[in-house]
Amino acid sequence: MIIGIIKELKNPPDNRVALTPVQCVSLKHKFPEVEIIVESCSTRCFSDDEYREAGIDVVNDVSSADVMLGIKEVPKEALIPNKTYFFFSHTIKKQPYNRDLLREVLKKNIRLIDYEVLKWETGQRVLGFGKWAGIVGAYNGLMVYGKKTGLFNLKPAHECLDYSEIIENALDVEIPPIKIIATGGGRVATGILEFLRHIRIKEVTSEAFLKKSFKHPVFVQLNSPDLYGHSHLKKWNSAYFYEHHREYFSKFRPYYQTGDLLLNGIYWTADLPRLFEKDELKNPEFRIRAIADISCDVDGSVPITYKATSIADPVIAWDRVNNCEAEPYSSENTIEVMAVGNLPNELPKDASSDFGGMLIQHVIPQLMEERSVLLEGATIARGGDLTSRYEYLRDYVE
Repeated sequence: MIIGIIKELKNPPDNRVALTPVQCVSLKHKFPEVEIIVESCSTRCFSDDEYREAGIDVVNDVSSADVMLGIKEVPKEALIPNKTYFFFSHTIKKQPYNRDLLREVLKKNIRLIDYEVLKWETGQRVLGFGKWAGIVGAYNGLMVYGKKTGLFNLKPAHECLDYSEIIENALDVEIPPIKIIATGGGRVATGILEFLRHIRIKEVTSEAFLKKSFKHPVFVQLNSPDLYGHSHLKKWNSAYFYEHHREYFSKFRPYYQTGDLLLNGIYWTADLPRLFEKDELKNPEFRIRAIADISCDVDGSVPITYKATSIADPVIAWDRVNNCEAEPYSSENTIEVMAVGNLPNELPKDASSDFGGMLIQHVIPQLMEERSVLLEGATIARGGDLTSRYEYLRDYVE
């Protein structure tokens, strides 16, 4: 088997990679029958020379590979027929902008395995960059708050060498006794909490967060039972909640009256209430000054996320008095929102290393199996057709 590490061609370019040079060597030692080739790329976080120095072949043409490992969607014209591809396809929700990509996958007889739907029997995802989105988003959220208030300065995460440097930067500034709200309970939230704990910000209960004052910065984690309420169900029932989102209302008001910085990492769907509505921003008691919308659902749980932002230009703002878009940092009346959609790409080496480790441990060994339940469940297309699990995409592609 020949595995090809493909060049990221989506624009803007992504610097991450599925396997680092060291991981390629480790994989070859673990599976001597596997050959690895790397497509030459000038924008990857690990250079061609780093792969060559590790003894990995760097080539301009990866068409000899059987299995292609990428990160972001592969442009349809770059797809090589009759191959197995792994990447985040962003097609399973019938995203219109990738319809032609999936059509081309079928036309070229490609086996498409989507990282996003590699799941254990419990339904938990095997792979993902969510933790790194949480880490980078939390750091950048602090950066935005510091700039908004003029209390401290942090340089953007993408200007830092690695995770260690962003921790050092955050520890070097004096963070005032602010109250930070962290929402969510998945991988993104895991990253948010890891970062806050690393920089020694104390976690408190929701009751203490709402009722007490502190002489040091604190944070509270809010998950679904804290964020949503029901008109007559007094005891939380997760199964009922997931089946009846529309019956619930937001309980976020006391927190926006108390918190200073929101780090939003919830998984939101259109049938859930937003954390707050735009009209509530006019309430003088709305205290939040800056938001890191790490979930980055446009017009979603944070209604003033009116567009996704970029690493180069990460912040938008909303004028709470005039209820309209505004220039960031232009007024005391603005709330600044960091809504970068590809946050892990700000720490590409750390994120790639973590992802590649999970890939080697859990996924690539499955390629050696005659039949893998794990891979089968994530195979969207094969043999020029959709697999049975993804038959619901038929009207999407036709």
